[in-house]
Amino acid sequence: MAKEICFPDKSLDTVQSMATGLISIRPARPDDAPDIARAHREAWRYAYQGLIPHLPLERIIARRGAGWWQRSLESGMHALALDFDGGLVGYATLGRSRMRGTPYMGEIFELYVRPGFQGSGFGRRLFSAARTQLEDFQITGLIVWALAENDAACAFYTHLGGRPISERIERFGDQTLRKVAFAWK
Repeated sequence: MAKEICFPDKSLDTVQSMATGLISIRPARPDDAPDIARAHREAWRYAYQGLIPHLPLERIIARRGAGWWQRSLESGMHALALDFDGGLVGYATLGRSRMRGTPYMGEIFELYVRPGFQGSGFGRRLFSAARTQLEDFQITGLIVWALAENDAACAFYTHLGGRPISERIERFGDQTLRKVAFAWK
């Protein structure tokens, strides 16, 4: 049975103007696809505009529309949805690590919160829920990849206790960017 993690609005001390609703983190459903696609589009443009060249960035966003999310969720993708005051404002995807031969068996593939909701503790709560979900699956150790040039993401994962353990290069059009793997035991 899927767990729903709820946080009462009174715990949102840092979000005075939005403290009228309820935060819940729950398993994402196929009918969440349009809202996840919106969160993906907004968060990616906010995070990567100026880092990833425009055309490759827009192609990635276009490929990850509502249909893609619906098919992925119907096919068994493990994802969490973060709802605030009745609307989906963030998501995380997770599963077994793609980095074999390490003690880090779990991976959060994506964790994004819509730009207007960043800096309010939502990302931290979503990260914690994703980590708990992996532990519930008996998956220990965790990695998360972030672009090295994405200072906000690197600071976020460092603040949560992640330590850099590996780097790779990823190509976006004609540009190559460094990715850093952050790990937690």
